[in-house]
Amino acid sequence: MSKDKKQNNFKFNNWWVYGSVIGIFVIFQIFSGSIGTTNGITTTPSKFFNFLRNGDVKKVEIVNKRKALVYLIDKALSKEVHRKSKPSQFLPIGTIPNYNFEFGDVQLFQKQLEETIEEERLNTELNFRTETNAFGDIIISIIPFIVIIAIWIFIMRRMSGGGGPGGGGQIFNIGKSKAKLFDQKLETKTTFQDVAGLEGAKEEVQEIVDFLKNPDKYTALGGKIPKGALLVGPPGTGKTLLAKAVAGEAKAPFFSLSGSDFVEMFVGVGASRVRDLFKQAKDKSPSIIFIDEIDAIGRARGKSNFSGSNDERENTLNQLLTEMDGFGSNTNVIVLAATNRADVLDKALMRAGRFDRQIYVDLPDLRERKEIFEVHLKPLKKSKDLDTDFLSKQTPGFSGADIANVCNEAALIAARKDKKAVGKQDFLDAVDRIIGGLEKKNKIITPEEKKAVAFHEAGHATVSWMLEHAAPLVKVTIVPRGRSLGAAWYLPEERLIVRPEQMLDEMCAALGGRAAEKVIFNKISTGALSDLEKVTKQARAMVTIYGLSDNVGNLTYYDSSGQNEYGFTKPYSEKTSELIDKEISDIIEKQYQRAIDLLKKHKAKLTELAEVLLKDEVIFKDNLESIFGKRPFESSKKESTIQETGEEE
Repeated sequence: MSKDKKQNNFKFNNWWVYGSVIGIFVIFQIFSGSIGTTNGITTTPSKFFNFLRNGDVKKVEIVNKRKALVYLIDKALSKEVHRKSKPSQFLPIGTIPNYNFEFGDVQLFQKQLEETIEEERLNTELNFRTETNAFGDIIISIIPFIVIIAIWIFIMRRMSGGGGPGGGGQIFNIGKSKAKLFDQKLETKTTFQDVAGLEGAKEEVQEIVDFLKNPDKYTALGGKIPKGALLVGPPGTGKTLLAKAVAGEAKAPFFSLSGSDFVEMFVGVGASRVRDLFKQAKDKSPSIIFIDEIDAIGRARGKSNFSGSNDERENTLNQLLTEMDGFGSNTNVIVLAATNRADVLDKALMRAGRFDRQIYVDLPDLRERKEIFEVHLKPLKKSKDLDTDFLSKQTPGFSGADIANVCNEAALIAARKDKKAVGKQDFLDAVDRIIGGLEKKNKIITPEEKKAVAFHEAGHATVSWMLEHAAPLVKVTIVPRGRSLGAAWYLPEERLIVRPEQMLDEMCAALGGRAAEKVIFNKISTGALSDLEKVTKQARAMVTIYGLSDNVGNLTYYDSSGQNEYGFTKPYSEKTSELIDKEISDIIEKQYQRAIDLLKKHKAKLTELAEVLLKDEVIFKDNLESIFGKRPFESSKKESTIQETGEEE
């Protein structure tokens, strides 16, 4: 039994053939050179003529008109002078000469030799012979061709991505699919338990896995298994992680690849790879195909194609459309795809029958962020008093990838401080590091600039504290971070709908920094760039997207599909454009004036807050409460929140 196993493990290798041929050639050359054509001891023409005159030479052979082989008579071999010339044969291969030497002109040598034989009346024979090495000549003639072929094979293998087996190993496999296959034999560690939050998306994806495990359960009532599902959502929300969980849970073969894997410099390769991918999936059906970043090949056809040439990406997309729902049947092959740019995908790709379901993977809410924190906190050595509820409240708008980054940064910060466990402050520092950037305490800043930054940040804090719908303050600092000289952290409410008064309060709070500079110094600076950018975007959205302007009316110029038909022209007239610009300017200027009026009213408290900020460099919510007192609207907000919670329960 063991012998059979050893025989089965034997694998043929082409290099063995090459080695055998080279070995045979070397052995042949050794034996043919060192034994078969041994030429004896090398001597000189003068010594040879002395041997000849003494009557010791039996025969002389002239080889190729340039070399002489000398054979002695038997009697001469007993002389002392010729003792070393007696040949020793390893194998008996003919008669071996005793001496050899080279000469110049063959005619002159022949004449001198014949004259000496005649003068001394010798019986020495003179023969001529031509030697050729046919095998060596053949090898020398074919070596250039062998070198050229070897170089060509090497270049082709490098161009096609290596000499390994499978698709892409040779130039002829360039049209093969690059999909990585996961099946039940391969261990994939990610399961649905590793996916925190995303309850709705997880349920949809779990159902797809269940389709393949128990198809009869769904088809018994006449239903059809969906052909595809598209995972859509912002970056970092867990679309690829869901697909990994499907690979870990599904007992069916799972083909995973990226949309860019279809793209190649050669024409027709993308379509060929699509065909090969679906052929493999059909052969192993029921199976799942996962295409990550499908917008690489799924963009709307006919867009941005100014050259008029045939686009390779369009050919790939056409083949994908045909394979997903064409004339042929793709039974039991489900296509999963992920993208954060669903607006640019082709309409034919999005229709039912190809992607029957669109699963929206949104940013996690408060409860889901807590679950995600609990997943990423498992491998960390955290302090016992760490509160995940607090962490989830401090990270509004964070995606799953952002939360994973926060946990990793917190661990690195704790290790930098030589701590034994990761604590609450480490997580707060990590959030600050990710949002604001790295602290630059050694950045050179003049006292005048520092004072301006302090009043600017104090202006933000004061206005936001006085407005009902502005986000509550968490922390204000004038320590430079990243590209900013100061920063303020707020804890915004997670709203599903936003009312105009809420947007206006936020804009007023954002303009509080510039308004504070105007009130205190009667001068403004370039420090409000990011504030102005934020406010301008909000005002433009109010007027052109949400229809919140009375003068413009209930109109929107926003195209959610991303495939607007306006091209380079605006969807409104020049008169409307002027009206929009005036409305945006009026909204911003009105909120700026509102912020100035607020700060003039509370100028003394603004100055007190700025002095504390200059002294401590960092202030928190407690500092504002000690100066301004409690916010009058917080208690009413808490009561309404409690009432809403009670109604839901």
